[in-house]
Amino acid sequence: MWVLIFQRLFIEAFLDLFYFPLWWYTLGAKHALLWCINLLKYGNEMFAPGMWLQNIFVPMYGQYDWQGRMISFFMRLAQVIFRFIALIIWLVICILLFFVWLALPIVVIVGILTILVN
Repeated sequence: MWVLIFQRLFIEAFLDLFYFPLWWYTLGAKHALLWCINLLKYGNEMFAPGMWLQNIFVPMYGQYDWQGRMISFFMRLAQVIFRFIALIIWLVICILLFFVWLALPIVVIVGILTILVN
């Protein structure tokens, strides 16, 4: 009985060794890509440059005189610029995370082979 269990575990471990790269670069990559897209959506909700751009001409704190409108416009313009730059940096980080996901098995295999050769 125990021999059959160990035999089955050995066969499944051997098959998983060959199935792992196929899964990593197909279904796993799709899952990682969707995770990165959701992370980008979260960054867009967090920085919200579109909301600031939508309200760029609305005076802040109910200051409807020309000084209040001018200060509000330039303050919101600076917010839109900095939040858009932050969102672009967030996008670059999301793309880098996805490429790290793709490169990780190759880096691990190269590291193992480097240790075995030395």
